[in-house]
Amino acid sequence: MATRPIGLTDGLMTSASATATSKGDASSLALVCGGGAFPRVVAEAVSRSGRRVVLFPLRGWADPEMVAAYPHHWIALGQIGRFVDRARTEGCRDVVLIGTLVRPALTDIRLDWTALRLLPRVAAMFRGGDDRLLAGVGRILEDHGFRLLGAHEVAPEILVPPGALTRREPSPRDQADIARALAVLQALSPHDVGQGAVVADGYVAAVEAAEGTDAMLARVAELRRTGRLRTPPGVGVLVKGPKHGQDHRFDLPSIGPRTIEGAAEAGLAGVAVVAGGSIMADPNKLVALAEQHSMFLVGIPGAAS
Repeated sequence: MATRPIGLTDGLMTSASATATSKGDASSLALVCGGGAFPRVVAEAVSRSGRRVVLFPLRGWADPEMVAAYPHHWIALGQIGRFVDRARTEGCRDVVLIGTLVRPALTDIRLDWTALRLLPRVAAMFRGGDDRLLAGVGRILEDHGFRLLGAHEVAPEILVPPGALTRREPSPRDQADIARALAVLQALSPHDVGQGAVVADGYVAAVEAAEGTDAMLARVAELRRTGRLRTPPGVGVLVKGPKHGQDHRFDLPSIGPRTIEGAAEAGLAGVAVVAGGSIMADPNKLVALAEQHSMFLVGIPGAAS
């Protein structure tokens, strides 16, 4: 699995309805946490809404300092039974998966007794892309009586809003590059490839695959350094958006400070992400970084279905 949030077009809940869902449910929320800043951001948002949150940090990925501030139970990948037992004891009905995680090999997972009983089903989940794997995890949890929610449903403030977030806006050339990148992502959607693409003056420089966004941007920077990408610095855009038909409860495209820094090192003009279908952890920091590098950051409409 590429290093992307594990936790997350049309059909998104509005901010008002998502907040109502969080406040109107008296049950505790189970937050399965990978790495990165998003678990902290979501936990804080849920707590502010007045709902109790219980963390289930994944060993080797979640930040121990963040976890210590909340009720929590450490789990390893594959400990389905442990999660089910602890979540039920804590009174959790709803579950959110959020944070970064590299797709593991099946042999690297510590299967407990519950998972071993599901081994043929678990093995089948690994025969495909990330969407297939995450959807399979969701179905197993739902079969145990839990309700899977997207992080944006309990913390709508992490959704990227529409429009320019920086003073700088995309130029006509940038807008053409954005449109081309969106078309590329839309064409690749049925193949469960990735959620990001870089286009520079009409040239498709890179498409995100298993390496993830950060490594893709590093590859673009290397292409520029070696002269394989001949457009001058300040030309080109990174575009991120969800796959067509993607389940928004899992693996929504995300941006963070490393995204902005990587785009700057790659010499890009800016970053465009699909509004309402992408998430960001620290908007103020992201905008400040983009401004520092004289880049634009913009929320854009998604490609037509």
